[in-house]
Amino acid sequence: QSQLSQALNGLSDRAKEAKEFLVQLRNMVQQIQENSVEFEACLVAQCDALIDALNRRKAQLLSRVNKEHEHKLKVVRDQISHCTVKLRQTTGLMEYCLEVIKENDPSGFLQISDALIRRVHLTEDQWGKGTLTPRMTTDFDLNLDNAPLLQSIHQLDFVQMKVSSPVPAPPILQLEECCTHNNSATLSWKQPPLSTVQVEGYILELDDGNGGQFREVYVGKETMCTVDGLHFNSTYSARVKAFNKSGVSPYSKTLVLQTSEDTQSEEQTLPFPVPLERSQLRRMSPFSSTLNLQPSFPGRSYFELRSSAHQLSLHSSLQSLNSAGCNFETQGSPYSQLGKFDIKKMVAVAWFSFDPASAHADIIFSNDNLTVTCNSYDDRVVLGKTGFSKGLHYWELSIDRYDNHPDPAFGVARIDVLKDAMLGKDDKAWAMTEGGITKGATVGVLLDLTRRTLTFSINEDQQGPVAFENLEGLFFPAVSLNRNVQV
Repeated sequence: QSQLSQALNGLSDRAKEAKEFLVQLRNMVQQIQENSVEFEACLVAQCDALIDALNRRKAQLLSRVNKEHEHKLKVVRDQISHCTVKLRQTTGLMEYCLEVIKENDPSGFLQISDALIRRVHLTEDQWGKGTLTPRMTTDFDLNLDNAPLLQSIHQLDFVQMKVSSPVPAPPILQLEECCTHNNSATLSWKQPPLSTVQVEGYILELDDGNGGQFREVYVGKETMCTVDGLHFNSTYSARVKAFNKSGVSPYSKTLVLQTSEDTQSEEQTLPFPVPLERSQLRRMSPFSSTLNLQPSFPGRSYFELRSSAHQLSLHSSLQSLNSAGCNFETQGSPYSQLGKFDIKKMVAVAWFSFDPASAHADIIFSNDNLTVTCNSYDDRVVLGKTGFSKGLHYWELSIDRYDNHPDPAFGVARIDVLKDAMLGKDDKAWAMTEGGITKGATVGVLLDLTRRTLTFSINEDQQGPVAFENLEGLFFPAVSLNRNVQV
């Protein structure tokens, strides 16, 4: 029994190794399929580039043929014109001489005969050697030597793509540098310490926060990336892989992150017109983290909501945009009307400030970046630090100074909005302009990305109906102002 037990232990180890080996083989099947798709795409792109280059060269050669064609035609036409004029002059002289020969007055003939004889000889000399020879041949003295190129095409093979170096090892997520902050998540990774394989870049993937499929959110050489515009109080899974010319590495271990790190629950009276049906605001659980938020990151990506909650697309930037705005999530039914209510509810508050990194250079910051003005009489744009792509969000702005009736604008904007024009002048911003603002006024902005609407209030009074509809994407709180306004 003891010997059989020992033998079974050895066999059990082999069976365990076989199971792990089968998992590795199944992963290889998926990796081979992914690599095949990437390889085919690369091959098509390379061949298309060759075809494009050949078409460009074809156009250049055709242009040279056309120039040669035009040159030949010009030379022949000039010779035709010149010869026609001389032939007309010669014919006229011949006709005149024949008329003179018919003259019956000998004395009159003798008076002009010498001059006519000299003129006839001179005209004949003008038709000398080469005059009646074409100056241009009809053949094109061009010969396209395509034999070397055809030979190169026939010799085109995958030899140059056979790289002896292996694929990279799976990256290692650096847990001490990975963190969440409000609705942003920061991931950091590195290659294994003993790895000597060259890496050309990394692919960071994130799920949708609901356990859905992973999607690429960053591709590049950086080893740190911040993803903005996520849901508050949501759990996201992240993983990363490396790649080089030989292929793509296996994935790193999956890291689970929860957003809304700095939220705080407190009772508040909502000053903005709140729908009656939207009465159950859910308290959001804060996420306690001992990780430190880095001040800036080389890589950055943004989720942007499109047609559904699971369909996300990527916008990349190298700017550092951190912190958050005020976020509400509901359990009530969609509202059908707006009214003015004072409702005390438990809400999650995540404070954000204005962002110097993305603002126009004329914007002046003070009060820990909570207050802004401008040193120019022209309108300049400044954004908040947090972008939103999902959920319901509300924030307020106080007008500290309002001189000489300027036209500040308040609303939301994309990260690439024009910074040197009034908010809303391009298609990257949605805003409300002055409209009755005075010093001391409070402007409220309600961004509902569930219903995709934007609504404004001044001193708790809603300004008209819903201002904008069908909003989609990643939006940042935004203000445009000049030196006559302080917000």
